[in-house]
Amino acid sequence: MIDPIRERPENGATFSRPVRIGRGSRPKSCGFPVGRLKLIFLLLGTLILAFIAVPILKMVFASNPVILLDTLFDAEVAASIVLTLYAALIATAIGFLLGVPLAYLLARTRFPGKRLIEGLIDLPIVVPHSAAGIALLFVFGRNFFMGRAFESMGVQFLDSLAGIVIAMLFVSVPFLIDSAKVGFQKVDPRLENVARTLGASPWQTFFRISFPLAWRSIMAGNIMMWARGMSEFGAVIIIAYHPMIAPVLVYERFETYGLNYARPVAVILILLSMIVFVILRFLLYRGEKS
Repeated sequence: MIDPIRERPENGATFSRPVRIGRGSRPKSCGFPVGRLKLIFLLLGTLILAFIAVPILKMVFASNPVILLDTLFDAEVAASIVLTLYAALIATAIGFLLGVPLAYLLARTRFPGKRLIEGLIDLPIVVPHSAAGIALLFVFGRNFFMGRAFESMGVQFLDSLAGIVIAMLFVSVPFLIDSAKVGFQKVDPRLENVARTLGASPWQTFFRISFPLAWRSIMAGNIMMWARGMSEFGAVIIIAYHPMIAPVLVYERFETYGLNYARPVAVILILLSMIVFVILRFLLYRGEKS
C-alpha cells in the first residue's frame, strides 16, 4: 500500500514521495466494528436456517416410528418412492448426455444470441411448473406431432414413466447446465491449447483435460438436478398422475384422507432425500477444505 507524503524542496516546488506502509500497519476503521457486523449477519442467518429447519424437524420428530415403519412397507408407498428415484435418475442421465456438451459450448464460445440462449435455459426455473406441464402436453401429447412420432415407436408420455421423466427433465436440467458451465469456465483455456499443441485431438482434450478439471461442478449439477427432479410435482401431475411418484402420492393422500395419512409418506420422502443428498455431497466434496 502506498501512502504519498507531500514534501516541499527549497526551491518551492511540491512533489509526492511514495512511502510503503509495512505489513504490520492496519487500515483505519470505517466506523463499524467487524464483530458487530458478523453478529448481525449471524442473527439474520439463524432466522432463515430456523425457517428452513423447524418445520421439517417438527414434522419428523412428531411422527410415530411405528406408523413410519408400517408406511414404509406399504406396497403403494414403496413403489412410488422407487419410481421417483428411478425416474429422476433417468432424467439426470439424459440431462448429463445432452446438457454437458451445451454447457461446454456456452463456456468456450461467443456467438450472437448467446445471452438469449442462456436465458432460455433458465426459463424453466421461473415458469410455473403446472404451466410447464401443459406446455409439454402441447408437444408430447397424443394429438401433436412429437407425441404421434414417439407413439409410433411405442413410447407414450401421458400417464407413463416417459411422461414423468420429461417433466422432471424440463424443470431440473437448468441446474446441471448452469453448474457445468461454471465448471468449464474455471478451466484455464491455456491448458487445452497446450494439449492441442502436443498432438491431442479435440475429443482427447475434452475428456483428459476439460472434463476432469470441471467434474466437481458437473457432479454438483447432477446432484442438484436429481434432487430437483425427485421433488417435482406440478409438471408431473399434469402429464402423468399415474403411476404416482412420491410427491403426487403425498398430495393424493392429503386430499383423500387428510393430514394424518399424508404426513408419514412426506416424512419418509424427506428422510430418504436428506440421507441420499448428504451422502452424495459428502462423497463429492470429500477431502476438500471448507
